[in-house]
Amino acid sequence: MRLASYHMRGRPSFGAVVGDGIVDLRARLSRFSTLSEVFRAKALDQAIAAVAGVRPDVPLSEVELLPPLLAPEKILCIGINYQNRERDYDFAEPPKYPSMFYRAPNSVVGSGQKLIRPKISEQLDYEGEIALVIGRECKHVAKERAALSVIAGVTLCNDGTIRDWIRHGKFNVTQGKNFDCSGSIGPWISTDVDLTKPLKLLVRKNGEITQEDTTANMIFSFAQLIAYVTTFMTLKPGDIISTGTPVKKEAKADPPVWLKSGDMIEVECPAIGVLRNSVAYEI
Repeated sequence: MRLASYHMRGRPSFGAVVGDGIVDLRARLSRFSTLSEVFRAKALDQAIAAVAGVRPDVPLSEVELLPPLLAPEKILCIGINYQNRERDYDFAEPPKYPSMFYRAPNSVVGSGQKLIRPKISEQLDYEGEIALVIGRECKHVAKERAALSVIAGVTLCNDGTIRDWIRHGKFNVTQGKNFDCSGSIGPWISTDVDLTKPLKLLVRKNGEITQEDTTANMIFSFAQLIAYVTTFMTLKPGDIISTGTPVKKEAKADPPVWLKSGDMIEVECPAIGVLRNSVAYEI
């Protein structure tokens, strides 16, 4: 099942994407007002039952997609998590533990919405990633297959970054990762993806493939990430873990080329879908 949040005819709603249309679940699951509430109530089975045999209520083309989960308690992001990232960072050995940072919900938009380059900087960059959506509260989760059981679904993330704000403070990246509307999540959450097999990830900038890899080349697997995070933090239903980005295919330009108004970034995983966003300048 593919679960999405969206604006339909001027009102927020959520539903299941079926073919080229959407079955509106807010009308059918009236005790929930958002998809986040469905996840927190562990009511995905109710959503599946409500969709069975039902024709879409509206074409997908007629809604404005939003981030699938509008107010997750946590958006956790993993840095430097593909085997070839030594091309971007100076390290001889793979890291012993994952690097992590937070994103705020208002730093991301939905598929089809604009990424905003802020007035204060020209250095808007992009990073395509696969993101996990947690399905149940958990802590001290065992590694490997046991960890996969807490994942309710997967989605895509563009971890948009303002590069000259990554080291605005001496020891952190939080500022550069949290400008309003600088990244995106979506287009929906896929709940039936086989996570025991590698997932392909590719990113296109204006139609040209600029990132391409599979999760087989991750330094820390999905299960390892969950096991690590839950050693110190309780994960809740609807929490998101964005699992890192592969190296870009092109050599680094000197000077760097940043995103400009009108550029289109597409993050794709065939098992999930395509997250599309164009760029606009802050007014």
